[in-house]
Parts: sequence; C-alpha cells; structure tokens
Amino acid sequence: MAFVDRYDFDLLKNEAEELVYHELEKRLDSDADVCKCNDCVVDMAAIALNSVKPLYRFSLLGGMYAAQAMNEKSYADSIYNAVGRAVDKVKSNPSHD
Repeated sequence: MAFVDRYDFDLLKNEAEELVYHELEKRLDSDADVCKCNDCVVDMAAIALNSVKPLYRFSLLGGMYAAQAMNEKSYADSIYNAVGRAVDKVKSNPSHD
C-alpha cells in the first residue's frame, strides 16, 4: 500500500489559498485589462501562492494558529503584494497569444 493511501491528507488545508483567491478576485474585478481565462487566472494564483508563506493546518488548534497569522498586517501585506506581482506578471506575459 502506498504511503498516501495509508493516511487522510484530504484534511490538510493551506489557509493561504483562500486568502490569495479572495485577493485575486478583488484585483480581477477592478482590472478590466487583465485576461480572465482559466489558464491566466490559475497562473496568477500559482505565482502568488509560490511567493507567500503557506499556512497549513489540520486540526482546530492549527486553524486557530492560521487565523492568528492571517490577522497579522505583515501577512496580509504579503498576500496583497504577491497577488499584485502575479497579476502584473501574467498581464504582461499571458499563457497564450
């Protein structure tokens, strides 16, 4: 039996994903000049997520730790800046013609 088949990794959650998705949605709603096709939007999310500190949790206690980190201004700023850089990067060099 494979390692991943022995454990329930579906319960592992990266809270940074939701924060990036939320900020990305706000940016896309306010920028009419950026491509909103699936490939470009997923590229933006991947670029942003690769540049922010992940906030993985599994348990309730982990969720409380993640919530505390999410409320820190420096973490919120890092999400905001990472999404901005990702949007700019994909906007100037989309995945397609």
